[in-house]
Amino acid sequence: MAIPSQPSVYVAFGPFKVDKASCELFKSGVRVRLNGQPFRILLLLLEHPGEVVTREQLREQIWGSETFVDFEHSLNVAINKLRRALRDSPGKPRYIETEPGRGYRFIASIQAPDSDAGPAPSSLVEKSEAAVPAEEPQAIRPERRPRWILVGASLGIVAIVGCAFLLRPAPALTAKDTIVVADFRNATGDPVFDGTLRQGLTIELEQSPFITLISEERMRKVLSLMGRPVDSRLTPELASEICERTGSAAVLEGSIARLGTQYVLGLSAKNCRTGDTLDNQQAQAARKEDVLGALTEMAAKFRKRAGESLATISRHSTPLSEATTPSLEALKAFSNGSSVLIAHGHVAASPWFKRATEIDPEFATAYAWLGRTYSAAGEHAAAAECSRRAWQLRNRASDPERFYIDFSYHRFVTGNLEKAMRVCELWAQAYPRDPFPHGFLASSAATALGKFEKAEDESNKSIALSPDRAMAYANLANAYRFQNRFTEAERAIERAMDRKLALPDFQISRFYSAFLKNDATEMERIAALSQDDPELQDLICDQQGLVLAYHGRLRQARTMSRRAVDLARQSENPESAAQHEAGAAVREALFGSRAQAHEYALAALKTSNGRDAVYGAAIALALSNGDSMAEALADDLEKRYPEDTLVRFNYLPTLRAILAASHRDFSKGIELLETAAPYELGWQGCCSVGFVPSLYPIYVRGLVYQAAHRDREAAAEFQKVLDHRGIVVTDPIGALSRLQLARAHASSGNRERAKAGYEDFLALWREADSDIPILQEAKAEYAKLL
Repeated sequence: MAIPSQPSVYVAFGPFKVDKASCELFKSGVRVRLNGQPFRILLLLLEHPGEVVTREQLREQIWGSETFVDFEHSLNVAINKLRRALRDSPGKPRYIETEPGRGYRFIASIQAPDSDAGPAPSSLVEKSEAAVPAEEPQAIRPERRPRWILVGASLGIVAIVGCAFLLRPAPALTAKDTIVVADFRNATGDPVFDGTLRQGLTIELEQSPFITLISEERMRKVLSLMGRPVDSRLTPELASEICERTGSAAVLEGSIARLGTQYVLGLSAKNCRTGDTLDNQQAQAARKEDVLGALTEMAAKFRKRAGESLATISRHSTPLSEATTPSLEALKAFSNGSSVLIAHGHVAASPWFKRATEIDPEFATAYAWLGRTYSAAGEHAAAAECSRRAWQLRNRASDPERFYIDFSYHRFVTGNLEKAMRVCELWAQAYPRDPFPHGFLASSAATALGKFEKAEDESNKSIALSPDRAMAYANLANAYRFQNRFTEAERAIERAMDRKLALPDFQISRFYSAFLKNDATEMERIAALSQDDPELQDLICDQQGLVLAYHGRLRQARTMSRRAVDLARQSENPESAAQHEAGAAVREALFGSRAQAHEYALAALKTSNGRDAVYGAAIALALSNGDSMAEALADDLEKRYPEDTLVRFNYLPTLRAILAASHRDFSKGIELLETAAPYELGWQGCCSVGFVPSLYPIYVRGLVYQAAHRDREAAAEFQKVLDHRGIVVTDPIGALSRLQLARAHASSGNRERAKAGYEDFLALWREADSDIPILQEAKAEYAKLL
């Protein structure tokens, strides 16, 4: 028989026809959906009709020698899809016969490759037709393959390679896609792997600037909408549903099983809408201790196949044992802590992170998260110690965690906010789709430095990247309020609540909004809603005390302050209790109640030596003629916090200016306060748990100018306080600046403006306690103007 000069790109059998050029399968002229690995298997079988194509050949030619897959499962799935497309039965095969333990054989008669519908070569067809009826073809086992088949085989190999190129997703994902990671199926019987491998894979993939995982906040919200507990185990089925609901591109499913003394890990990536397999891998670990290493290799291979560049994989690929811990038990404790944090908050998660550090004392990431839980609970000394330890071990962390560790170190240990901001900016550059650096820039860094427009911008970036991250909306509301954009602040919280998000900070923000609108009913309603929330009880109670003090109702304010302190102690939060006492001490000193100021200040110092509590006590003592003790506290702050931005550029200049003015050294006081000028409009409550001394450098500068009879300059400072109501909010200096402005006008001879100022203040304090020293002074001064 002559060899065809140009073999056909078609292969036909039964009612089917394969187009090798377009990589399509047709049945009676109608296209049958078959692509990917099943189609390539069909091509390979057609090039070896009647012969067994072994499983090893299929693995080599379809999956490739460099691909590590859960091969048995993947091949079985592909063969089943192929049989469904051909309407074939493994029990009574017409087209594909299984050779147990070996591979598969194509058993139907095929037509000549140079004809679309003609008969197959006689040497093949006659044997087939003589043996059985046409509708039940038997296996074809030619003794000698005609030469045209060799030519056709060559073309077929090219077709397989071509189809492999056409059908393989390259890249499988885009930079905008998101992924859901399911819990691993654990067939080992060892609970140490439960949750641990998912946590490890998550940490590995979060090192990638290209891959984005669905955030835990988003996962929690979807689970809630589904009526599931937020700490539900993410089975492959549940993860797939979450994947579809969130519009994600793929779900990652993992497995681990025992094979003798070894462990076999599988990893599969599937399109959650179509079910198509995007990646399939298999790896083995000789010992339990090697499992994390195998997981690291699988994560790196997935990143490559997902479309990430080799350059970023190489640059951001710390092995899991180095990025976290070589101890599965420690990683298990860390994983439990992460799950508890999502479902029950920081306080409940803290023991698990602590346990992780006890199992592995060099587990840097566990120290970082433990520090985070301590900070959220107001235990700043413990947060600083954990953050310091994490920083010492930062080489044992992944790149994203290293950024967080560096940020935490500067935020909680050194207090250097400029360095903290720089870390977050570099973090955002390296991981442009990570919302965390934008969130930190919007809260603890930019706002404390008075960079409110930047805080607004960073909050919006964080929301765009992760719209279900509740804290981002609280940060945005704060940024608006600090700029006196009160309606926009309220809308930011409404946006969050429309998304069914909840956060204690929302209630604080709503309380501030009600206060700024002078809505006493709404403030009472929010306070009632917060009575049973341990994270809010003492804070809202303290705010109620501040509102009472703002209106001069000092006796009631003292009762409320005492209650706030008691609630904080009941919640085992001594730092909050100390800050409430320090804030009360400052209030008493500002109102002229020196004895009470000393009492509260000493109580605060007895409870805590934390930075903010000490500063509040020192301010109260300095304003109440406790100079020597205040000076000692100032020296202590300078010694303990040499690099702290707030201490250097806010607390110490303010405190020492008060002391200088008490010794009538007004020039020195003004000179000291020049140091505070760059950051004096910052909001100091980003990490406070009770005392928020915002704008104190401005108020004290006004007092010093006033004492030096520089009335016009004093008036400008007090007006500055009044112009920034969104920053001052409930702090008593907001009320007292009205009186101090009236005094400045009176001293400068502006009788009418002074009279109006006194009347404004006295109207605000119309229900004030009559025995408050500063109120008695104000009434006497006003009477002289009449």
